[in-house]
Amino acid sequence: MTFENLGLQSRLVRILAAQGINEPTPIQAQAIPHALAGRDVMGIAQTGTGKTAAFGLPMAHRLLSAGSKPDPKTVRGLILAPTRELVKQIADSIRAFTEGTHLKVGMVVGGASINAQTNRLARGTDLLVATPGRLIDLLDRKAVRLDVTQYLVLDEADQMLDMGFIHALRRIAPLLPKERQTMLFSATMPKLMADLSKTYLRDPVRVEVSPPGKPADKVTQALHFVEQASKTQLLVEHLDAHREDLALIFTRAKHGADRLMKALEREGFAVGAIHGNKSQGQRDRAIKAFRNGELKALVATDVAARGLDIPGVRHVYNFDLPNVPDNYVHRIGRTARAGNDGRAVAYCAPGEMSELQAIQKTMGHAIPVLGGSPWSAPRSAPANTPGKSRKSAPKSKPRQRRRSRAKQAA
Repeated sequence: MTFENLGLQSRLVRILAAQGINEPTPIQAQAIPHALAGRDVMGIAQTGTGKTAAFGLPMAHRLLSAGSKPDPKTVRGLILAPTRELVKQIADSIRAFTEGTHLKVGMVVGGASINAQTNRLARGTDLLVATPGRLIDLLDRKAVRLDVTQYLVLDEADQMLDMGFIHALRRIAPLLPKERQTMLFSATMPKLMADLSKTYLRDPVRVEVSPPGKPADKVTQALHFVEQASKTQLLVEHLDAHREDLALIFTRAKHGADRLMKALEREGFAVGAIHGNKSQGQRDRAIKAFRNGELKALVATDVAARGLDIPGVRHVYNFDLPNVPDNYVHRIGRTARAGNDGRAVAYCAPGEMSELQAIQKTMGHAIPVLGGSPWSAPRSAPANTPGKSRKSAPKSKPRQRRRSRAKQAA
């Protein structure tokens, strides 16, 4: 199977070949023909399988075939993603395989100058990649129009739902023409995703190349049962064994990420941190330094669980287990990329047994134990369901928290 066999323009095929990309991945081979035919597509594939090209190449093909250019303030194709890092990754990928064409690829995210974004949108955009929150800000300013947008893509739609972006989507979608092509891509398929597809997709083709919840095949997983107060020392010991390798460390809270970064700095590690309270410039600089090897360790919240594509990451540490089981799969998918092997280590404190049980149930198997013994599951803390934290809250609070997370990520 080749990209030319899939029906893509020879111009795009040549651009891909020049970048050493000659054979489509399974999700690309299945999705691209349907997308080229104009069908709505619902794609399910784990992270790192080439989903961006699966929706980006068909849109580029059809826009190039049309030959026209966008009018001022208009957008011909819109891609929504939940985090700034993922938006940048998508935009960079699409720019790479449309290099040398007339297509204008733009991106808008929070944490960057809205005036500069307004000026760029004034000239019209072929393909716009955006976080929902910042896009709504620009729509409120009448800086952009969606009334002629022909294509809509929801990438990592399950994470958008979990972060509360459904409210933003309900505002954005009615501004697009009813006669459009919509594609939805995700690594998991919770029930809310099925409901979302029924609302926004018309008779979609479903393509699925790996079971939801399946971690990357080349990731070696390990689990340590350790007291919360002892986690930092254990992490130092693990990092010390491979100081020259890139390691990504996940925490649950933003203040926890900063606190852990400072502790590792005191131990002599070259380390940075990214989370929702960092400005876009701070996040970009930290990721660039990590990618270049200036930083050997990067502490992050789940803003990085799906938005980082750095093939050199050899180790992922779950310093805190995630509240949402699927996020564990996405976190460990940051390693073993581009054909490389990777290692993922999880630390489980006594109060995290519910999270561990939910993660292992989602994956369908246990994580091999390399240290400690299982704690007794807290009787007062039943196993989590996706999107729920361990502590209950008044009914009026969850929506407010989700909106806050969405605003910070955007």
